[in-house]
Amino acid sequence: MTRNTTMTLRLFGHWTSVAAIAGLVAISSGAAETVDSIVAVVNDDIVLASELEERTAEVMPRLSESDRNDPQLIGTLRSQVLEQLILESIQLQEAELRGIEVDDETLTRAVTEFARGNNMTLEEFIADVAAQGTSYRALRERVRRDITIERVQRAVVNRRVYISERDIDELLASPFFKEWISDEYRLGHILLEVTPDMSSAEVEGVRDKANGLVAELREGADFAAMAIEHSAASTAADGGDLKWRKESRIPGRFAEKVVGLEIGTVVEPFQDPSGFHIVKVIDIRGASQQRAEQTHVRHILLSPTAIRSDEQTRAAIEELRRRIVAGEDFGELAKEHSEDPGTRLAGGDLDWTTPEDLDPAFQRMMNLTAVNEISQPFQSSFGWHILEVLGRRQEDISDEARRNYAAQELLQRRFDERLQEWLTEIRDEAFIERRTSVAEGGAESRANTPFGG
Repeated sequence: MTRNTTMTLRLFGHWTSVAAIAGLVAISSGAAETVDSIVAVVNDDIVLASELEERTAEVMPRLSESDRNDPQLIGTLRSQVLEQLILESIQLQEAELRGIEVDDETLTRAVTEFARGNNMTLEEFIADVAAQGTSYRALRERVRRDITIERVQRAVVNRRVYISERDIDELLASPFFKEWISDEYRLGHILLEVTPDMSSAEVEGVRDKANGLVAELREGADFAAMAIEHSAASTAADGGDLKWRKESRIPGRFAEKVVGLEIGTVVEPFQDPSGFHIVKVIDIRGASQQRAEQTHVRHILLSPTAIRSDEQTRAAIEELRRRIVAGEDFGELAKEHSEDPGTRLAGGDLDWTTPEDLDPAFQRMMNLTAVNEISQPFQSSFGWHILEVLGRRQEDISDEARRNYAAQELLQRRFDERLQEWLTEIRDEAFIERRTSVAEGGAESRANTPFGG
């Protein structure tokens, strides 16, 4: 089944083990029992101290032992985490205004897919979470929050993104595209913010600070600790980590600075309207390839309905598999029974396809199934399937495929840039009041603190 949208669950993206996720929700539950005060007012919403404690605890394992014992650094970290919570609150309010919701069915599919990725059924996952003393309901609500933010970002930002044929041509001709899949870079980023009301002397002071930080980093200072302490970017709480990015997805202002550099290089500070940027090449990995593996596959899909339960649907697909193994024609049964309107008339034939085009569960089963074999019944986000692999091949990437890939890369890059612009806009327009100083515990109240991107 073709996957039409890409959903990034930030919670699942950061922690890939059940124990890690369950532990984080347990942190939240424990914090809520001991801390009950308001640390920020965000329009008509509030941020609780328990939320701040939970998120700060999530970041702590990424710090060295000495950094965890540094009160000033921890204070700065807490401030960065609070900024992150404030921005999330604003986005959730934007989602509510637009009527964006995540229904229970979608939420269950997301959690089920994660459980399956850990080789567990949903029931086993729930039992495992409960065994660790964690609230499954709290876990679901955390995932719901992440999906909601993802949806409102795409609903708003996609309308701001436009890619022309000329844009695609320029990317294809650029030195960092490298035909099909470019190398991937893991970058560290520190932003020293410059605001419009700063004097020339103040801007020069920020420049001097940037040069000083670069000198320290080149002498071996810890980049993550530096980012937490000094960066005004939204990634500060993550130690400035921009994660793995293909060359074509590196923001243009960074790409020209880092492509071709060696691992460990810290570039000279450079300025744009946001301020002074410091970028380090943390790691590089090769991903270039000239050919793509394609699979010729056909399938039969049955989906649960109001009158056919999930178990009845599974039993029905098992019966169809039994009939095929007994000698009946796969294609004819697909025409008669499959509920995939896109392939039913073709006998369930998806033709030659690449794994990246498919639902993750479908992709995994296809990769596990030998040529001319019928898979066991399996469940995807669309329902219950059986599939047959008809062949595999290594195919040269066509010009059309390269253009499609270039378009997707440009869309993602533009999306990232427009997203940061939108986040800055809604942050500036919101009423924000901090009730306490998260760094020192003293009284503080401020509104519309500049947000660095």
